[in-house]
Amino acid sequence: MRYGCQSMVGKIDTIIIKHPEEAFISQENLDQKWKPFNYVSCPDYEKSLKEYSRFEEIIQEHVENVHYLPQDDNTGLDSTYAHDTCKITSKGAIMFTVGKELRRGETGATKKFLEGIGVPILGEISGEGTMEGGDVVWLDEKTVAVGRGYRTNYEGIRQFRELTKDIVDEFIVVELPHGDGPDECLHLMSVISMVDHDLAVVYSKLMPVSFRDLLIERGIELIEVDDAEYANLGSNVLALAPRVCVMPAGNPGTREKLEKAGAKVFEYEGHDISFKGTGGPTCLTLPVTRLQRDIRNIRTI
Repeated sequence: MRYGCQSMVGKIDTIIIKHPEEAFISQENLDQKWKPFNYVSCPDYEKSLKEYSRFEEIIQEHVENVHYLPQDDNTGLDSTYAHDTCKITSKGAIMFTVGKELRRGETGATKKFLEGIGVPILGEISGEGTMEGGDVVWLDEKTVAVGRGYRTNYEGIRQFRELTKDIVDEFIVVELPHGDGPDECLHLMSVISMVDHDLAVVYSKLMPVSFRDLLIERGIELIEVDDAEYANLGSNVLALAPRVCVMPAGNPGTREKLEKAGAKVFEYEGHDISFKGTGGPTCLTLPVTRLQRDIRNIRTI
């Protein structure tokens, strides 16, 4: 089993996803639970399945190995957004105690699944530490940026830094703004999606000046998302490979800018599966292996 994902843009070789059939379960379940999970509104179950079918088709067309998380009674609606429970490094997975309490059961389910497919566990964020995958952005194989906000705290960052000290040369802490408050989902990945080593989709209004300047200093071209398309998850873009990406439909301005930058863009309708739960294509996926420029950062067991 190959594993190692210290990149946001290398070609995805192996990925984990969770079908909404195994997370949403039924319309009755959605009707009962969407408010506690703080969704924008209640997803339509059948529409969610239809939307996901197109998203799944794109993933299967571009990723050689696709694994599916099973239904688990310890998880809830948000478990279809598989990204947040861990990050997978060249030394194994680092499991997270997520900041959203209703999601705490997801970590154990993901850990069990990873061990079952042969991905070792490097360590865990524990005690008072919290961290979510959406707050961790690899700028390259040796440089990681971590957002400190309502979902990821300083203790979680301290533990993550310790666990990655042998594989990371530059560790950047990005202070996230209050945004719409602690009950809303604002991750670092809400405001930046790497599309290539030198290209990123960003929403600069919620990005610290120091971090934006750092990106520019590193030679990363920034594609700016406007307010309307940010609200429609236009800044949530999953790189399937360098300049090959998938994003929610309904963001024509961002798509046009990506295509002008030489990117190939695939779209899926995400009104019920993404917008209502505030989880775009990066949130819906847990890459296990990306083919990086430095092949030493991929392990085979």
